[in-house]
Amino acid sequence: MEFDRLVTEQVNLDSQNLDILSPIEAAVLMNKIDRQAVEAVEKALPAIGKAVEAISARLKEGGRLIYMGAGTSGRLGVLDASECPPTFGVDNTLVMGVIAGGDYALRNAVENAEDKPELGEAALKELNVTEKDCVVGISASGYAPYCVGGLTYARSVGALTLALACNENTIISGYADIAIEMPTGPEILSGSTRLKAGTATKLALNMLSTLTMVQLGKVYRNLMVDMKPSNIKLQDRSVRIVQKALNVEREEAEKLYLAADKNTKAAIVMGTVQVEKDAAVQALKDNDGFIRRAIDALK
Repeated sequence: MEFDRLVTEQVNLDSQNLDILSPIEAAVLMNKIDRQAVEAVEKALPAIGKAVEAISARLKEGGRLIYMGAGTSGRLGVLDASECPPTFGVDNTLVMGVIAGGDYALRNAVENAEDKPELGEAALKELNVTEKDCVVGISASGYAPYCVGGLTYARSVGALTLALACNENTIISGYADIAIEMPTGPEILSGSTRLKAGTATKLALNMLSTLTMVQLGKVYRNLMVDMKPSNIKLQDRSVRIVQKALNVEREEAEKLYLAADKNTKAAIVMGTVQVEKDAAVQALKDNDGFIRRAIDALK
């Protein structure tokens, strides 16, 4: 592999004087260069939309979304996966993240683990990946043998395979059913792909998980209606979500929320079509958790 051909590894001509810029000059330059991350993601939107559609279909049939990567890419995958249970009320096995080097690598550099495709295969075998699942190999360079090993194994068992990279025509794209390539260009600090490439990666992962959950009925309008109210702040947010969804006073929203046994979705259905909790819960169950469908069914 000729790494100097990877655009993410090349020298950024606009930042060759980074070491002699003032802090504000450097910040202005960095902000300007970082904007390229958003532009790179925009180029990949068709592939991201296709990915959301394919992932949603698998998850509706009982599959899982599994991110895998090394270094920063792996950490970002684990981060996105860990946010799904509290945000969308899903089980912590629905969206999962694995990183080369294991959990130790979340806080410590284990860079050589990226070079071992057998570790990627072993990680997915340990998770008992099947044809129902979706595996996303994340690699800023698009090279990572760890991801290649994982995607090769995932494909062999019939899983949906996706690649997420910040270069074009990457190696891992050749092992994926859907390739998401976001050419972010050279970094302000040459080769430090935790920067602009990391930003683009986080933006793309935000889209994959959030928009998939929309397709699974975890969102009503633009509200987190399946959020787990696991502390006082989130319980207050749940009441405010009911209030916003129904356009009622706080007191009425809280009354409905408590009558629904703190089931935000049920409270919204109850307040919209004036039914009791059991009828609201059943309608939601009959309509795969989609609030709009449940409301229409009760009208």
